[in-house]
Amino acid sequence: MNEHDALLRSPEMMSVGDTALLVVDVQERLVPAIADHQRVVWNCRRLIDGAGVLGMPVVATEQYPKGLGPTVPELAQRLGEIPSKLTFSCGGCPEIFRALESRGLGKLLVCGVEAHVCVQQTVLDLLSHGWRVYVAVDAVGSRFDIDYRTALRRMDSAGATLTTTEAALFEWCQVAGTPEFKQISRLVQEAKPQVSS
Repeated sequence: MNEHDALLRSPEMMSVGDTALLVVDVQERLVPAIADHQRVVWNCRRLIDGAGVLGMPVVATEQYPKGLGPTVPELAQRLGEIPSKLTFSCGGCPEIFRALESRGLGKLLVCGVEAHVCVQQTVLDLLSHGWRVYVAVDAVGSRFDIDYRTALRRMDSAGATLTTTEAALFEWCQVAGTPEFKQISRLVQEAKPQVSS
């Protein structure tokens, strides 16, 4: 079978040409309070690196950095300029979404913290403005499990698509056997971070 015989790609899936990554408020004073925060930061970093491999746009925000500090260094060094906001929703930084729309993008994969506050409010606002929104469930977090689980249910019921970091990376990559696939495979095969007490 050759690629010309393949089925048309489902519009349910993300692709390099129509999707950007949004990293929400992964900040120094907030992250330590997040349950399993090492996993959340690790997965956000892998998504940023994967987007970089594939040439996909990555945008980020910071919530009141004067109080919550800057983005954690591991992510900040991979990101460009990060606008700050006081609104919980990233809708308070409309310029980043206008810039993505001007590039013809209509889908966003969202990661960051906290799932039930800034992530959820952003996702709901984006959905209401016509974006197709995906949430990497292993790259978002909250302090308490009840908030995390309830936020995922609410975003799902509102129309967001729940996915995982690994699923998103392979969905973006789309095919095996390319140099990009080899780099994505290395990201997927990384050892999980050890949880410190």
